Amino acid sequence: MPLVRIQLRAGKPPAYRRAIADGVYAALRATYDVPQEDLFMQVEEFAPENFLFSRTYLDIPRSDDFVVLQLTVSNTRTLDKKRALYKEIVRNLAQDPGLRPEDVFVNLVETLRENWSFGNGEAQYV
Repeated sequence: MPLVRIQLRAGKPPAYRRAIADGVYAALRATYDVPQEDLFMQVEEFAPENFLFSRTYLDIPRSDDFVVLQLTVSNTRTLDKKRALYKEIVRNLAQDPGLRPEDVFVNLVETLRENWSFGNGEAQYV
């Protein structure tokens, strides 16, 4: 059920981008009770002039490797599960492809379960 948008500066090789997707998916499976095959992700690359962000907001130093992860999810998880997800994503992406924790920005967009249709014009979750 998560719909994941991965946004980063253009120029990274396919294996790097795939490692980010795989790390996020593994974190979702480990902490968010996401079933196998529930995989819906888009990777978007931007030219530097079209990928703007603060290098220092909240005293967090960000580099050119900064990545934005926006996850649209059902509003059924606890705060503890959300915190576990953030930590697991950062841990996974530090291992592969080697992202610094400071360069991983996660935004959850929560929606009601009735707002999902996975095909056939049906609301599968209600």
